[in-house]
Amino acid sequence: MQNNLPDISVITVNYNGKKDTIELIRSLQMHVSLPLEIIVVDNGSRENEALLLQEMFPSVVVIRSEKNLGFSGGNNLGITQAKGKYIFLLNNDTFVTDDTFHYLIERLESAPSIGVVSPKIKFAAPPQNIQFAGYTPLTSVTIRNALIGFGEADNGQHETALQTPFTHGAAMILKREVVNKAGLMPEIFFLYYEELDWCEHIGTCGYELWYEPKCTVFHKESQSTGQNSPLRTYYLTRNRLLFAWRNRKGLTRMLSIIYQLFIVAPKDILRFLLNREYSLASATLRGAFHFYRLKNKKK
Repeated sequence: MQNNLPDISVITVNYNGKKDTIELIRSLQMHVSLPLEIIVVDNGSRENEALLLQEMFPSVVVIRSEKNLGFSGGNNLGITQAKGKYIFLLNNDTFVTDDTFHYLIERLESAPSIGVVSPKIKFAAPPQNIQFAGYTPLTSVTIRNALIGFGEADNGQHETALQTPFTHGAAMILKREVVNKAGLMPEIFFLYYEELDWCEHIGTCGYELWYEPKCTVFHKESQSTGQNSPLRTYYLTRNRLLFAWRNRKGLTRMLSIIYQLFIVAPKDILRFLLNREYSLASATLRGAFHFYRLKNKKK
């Protein structure tokens, strides 16, 4: 630490999730020896959870937003206040069990071209299988990819650091210069696909993204929105279309939009209707329609 500035600014967004946020802060304070600045953005929680968090953790920077700014907006609010040399975005429903953040910094500093690193991410619930050990590339038209190692028992098969087309939004650390050059996370997405879009843009700025297995973060997946909630279905539908619009060009863009609007969305709607999941069918329809109506898709 130089000039009393922290090495790492950890930023986490809290939305009606103080229990998880408290567990994350305690795990960081207990296990991480590097100088940390912990920033919590209370992102429009129904109750002002910032007051409780600030009282419990006086050394933590707590920022209250009366409005829910979304995943990207909440993180951006924290980034603008961060003082660290490195910016570490961590979901509030994650925690750590060992002192391994230094491996992430070592990977970041191993080459000037490396701008962003994600650790190995494992599910918090037993048997704590792997969630993330890198990503495969997105297909050009269908906008699909896979999480490497997803659902596998961790038997040491993903212990090699590797370059990845995307890092994972639940845990990603960046050099400050990357934010200065690439800008903040795009807020138009609000929820889902924003980190993939950001990673695409960071890549066009000349930076590599890496997976570093020597550090592990545990993740309690989707406790805020649920695996099959209308909110999740709406934003996944809208934002997959939006991602294609922003990151594909020419014929590829047109084919991707047509494929999603006239094949994927109708298929999903029919499946939801057959399963009597009417709220999910409605969310899919609204997601597609609101993409069409969305102005300034490139902002």
